[in-house]
Amino acid sequence: MIDTVIGIVMGMLILALVLAGYRLLRGPAVVDRILAIDTLYINTIALLMLLGMQLRSDIYFEAALVIAMLGFVGTLALSRYVMRRDIIE
Repeated sequence: MIDTVIGIVMGMLILALVLAGYRLLRGPAVVDRILAIDTLYINTIALLMLLGMQLRSDIYFEAALVIAMLGFVGTLALSRYVMRRDIIE
């Protein structure tokens, strides 16, 4: 039962990744593209967590943690650049 649910949710997350990728490519503003990148990070983390649950492996959880840290720093740097046109103060 749980494997079926994980498969369905993985399909939904892949659809969310495709839609966020579309917003990344066709976003009318820079802010929309930054939010699309952030959404891609979050969906990728969720997909890795589900893959780790399905395969019963801990390495996917560690990879999700690394992506979460890089995603946070990347979003922060892009947001600062858009607001001030300077990343380092």
